[in-house]
Amino acid sequence: MSSAVPLLDRPAEVATEPPEPARKPVEVPTGLSRAASATGRVLYRVFKPLLAIVLLLGAWELAPRFGVVDEVFLPPFSVVVEAFVELAANGQLGEHVSASLTRSLTGFSIALVIAVPVGIAIAWYQPVSDFLNPVLELFRNTAALALLPVFVLILGIGETSKIALIGFATFFPILLNTITGVRTVDPLLVKSAVSLGFSPLRLFQKVILPAAIPSIFTGIRMAAAGSILVLIAAEMIGARAGLGYLITAAQQNFQIPQMYAGIVAISLIGLGFNFALVALERRLSRWRTSPTNA
Repeated sequence: MSSAVPLLDRPAEVATEPPEPARKPVEVPTGLSRAASATGRVLYRVFKPLLAIVLLLGAWELAPRFGVVDEVFLPPFSVVVEAFVELAANGQLGEHVSASLTRSLTGFSIALVIAVPVGIAIAWYQPVSDFLNPVLELFRNTAALALLPVFVLILGIGETSKIALIGFATFFPILLNTITGVRTVDPLLVKSAVSLGFSPLRLFQKVILPAAIPSIFTGIRMAAAGSILVLIAAEMIGARAGLGYLITAAQQNFQIPQMYAGIVAISLIGLGFNFALVALERRLSRWRTSPTNA
């Protein structure tokens, strides 16, 4: 007699599946990790633009030392820094920088005070535009440095001619960008403000000027850079102080490191101007939505 167990009485075979791999827990960034990440992004933004400057200064330092260029005409950057520190220590650099800044800021301020209202009037009122455009087109196509002898002959060789030349050179970039900024304001914004009962003064204050600020500041930054360039050229003629005079005197006396120190001072002043204007523009344009947050 067979002792086989009936099929129904046999234990069912359970199919087994391989165990699933353990899942890693999702890491939620903590406050410390977020702060470290934000710090890393800030450092990256700061040091990335400086990389090109570091490479340039490194090439400047090494090229004369390895004979790529003549060290007499292009001394190493460290030698220029020593001359810069020496000029700063004996007070000469401060005297020249103060003279240049006074002239530049005075001429630039005069141009700014005149150019912005005139630009708004030309952009907003057609009769004013028709009346002034022929004269403005005539003068804006005339190089400022070409008029330097004229300013010297009419206003003399003193401070007045230099300030007037800077004002002339910086007037047109501000004027033209102001006109562009006002004329490109969204007409829908203007119509909406008018429908809300805004007076002309309030319309300019709340709609026109805020919308035109980016374009106006573009002109201001261009004018600031132009004021430094024109100033240096003006100081090379008939000046007894200023960075232009320092560069010319150092060149004539073959004091090459001092000459490059003056050029470095001009570059630092230009960077300072640009940084201050960018910061001011951001402060006045805080109402604008940045592209990253849009």
